Amino acid sequence: MPRKKTKALVREVQPDRLYSSTQVQKLINRIMLDGKKQLAERIVYDGMKLAADRLKVESPLEVFETAFKNITPHVETRSRRVGGANYQIPFEVKGQRQNHLTTMWFVAACRSRKGTTMANCIAAELQDAYNGQGSAVKKREDTHKMAEANRAFAHFARG
Repeated sequence: MPRKKTKALVREVQPDRLYSSTQVQKLINRIMLDGKKQLAERIVYDGMKLAADRLKVESPLEVFETAFKNITPHVETRSRRVGGANYQIPFEVKGQRQNHLTTMWFVAACRSRKGTTMANCIAAELQDAYNGQGSAVKKREDTHKMAEANRAFAHFARG
């Protein structure tokens, strides 16, 4: 299997039933455990609706898209060995990887919230991300800070 995902290896994800959004469908697939897709759908849709109600926004999809835009990373660091030393080299994040990181960070932030239902966790994390707060947004900020701190090593990216 190749190290990098080529176009041939990337699967097409069908849009979800309610909002016709592939990003929502990817979130549902990440939330799903043991193949229980209907339960995952209900949890995600309830969480989105709850967040929209709490924020007094008409469209849950608008809340979702704004929240995910606030979580989406633009740069990340990757380790590279140069002359016996490992350097954290900043790279721009694009396309598939950007969506993947956003979804993973969001689900991890939701799962780390304890003491309430998953729908409430999703709603709370969507609210926080919509307002530019929360642990998923903090993860993005930390990643950006790390890339900024290691900007001096960017010239190692080429070659």
